[in-house]
Amino acid sequence: MSKVPAVTLGFWLIKILATTLGETGGDTVSMTMNLGYLVGTGIFLAILVGLVWWQIAAARFQPLLYWATIIASTTAGTTMADFATRSLGIGYAGGSALLFGCVIASLAVWRRTLGSVSVDTVSTPKAEAFYWITITFSQTLGTALGDWTADTNGLGYVGAAVVFGALLAAVAGLYFWTKTNRVLLFWAAFILTRPLGATVGDFLDKPLDHGGLAFSRPIASAVLAVAIVILITVLPQRAGQHPVAARNEG
Repeated sequence: MSKVPAVTLGFWLIKILATTLGETGGDTVSMTMNLGYLVGTGIFLAILVGLVWWQIAAARFQPLLYWATIIASTTAGTTMADFATRSLGIGYAGGSALLFGCVIASLAVWRRTLGSVSVDTVSTPKAEAFYWITITFSQTLGTALGDWTADTNGLGYVGAAVVFGALLAAVAGLYFWTKTNRVLLFWAAFILTRPLGATVGDFLDKPLDHGGLAFSRPIASAVLAVAIVILITVLPQRAGQHPVAARNEG
């Protein structure tokens, strides 16, 4: 059986909140706690590896476990992207290009190995491993894209959030009104939710003179975490479609 959730409106709402939490949570450890990007990356990667192992070992879809793993991937993505673009000195453009290449390579190897990168087929340990590797790269890429757009193009955090929100709306339009490949649209939307969350998270916790609201990072992270738990509890959570059913439908 699939151990990832069905892709619904609720899925996307929780995903955007999770990516926002990833930004504020990652910044809390690396900046507020002053541990730095490398140490923060080590902490969140260790948590991520443990949760991915638990997720793969689980016998069925567990909503809280799944979303905890997503949050771990997006916080790790925040610190990894900041380390790549700032500490390694390759800049936003270099970091984004490198991470985009990692996403494409992960998808290519996944497709070549298993024949499909559709989330409807994520029902085996090998498929789950590819799924979480690709997700982690996409979360890291999204962070770099969000920072690049907000910091270097004069848009600021709000302007960048509007840009990525508009791009997500365009992807939704393609989904509802065209026959564009659904797998391609899913991964495009999945990547775009991350820079949207990154720019919203930065808007919440960055200083006033940097265009933010200067909210406390730990408090903002706690509020977002509570909101995510409420949505997971309130909104229907079910496993994605079984791969056999997916193949029979098209």
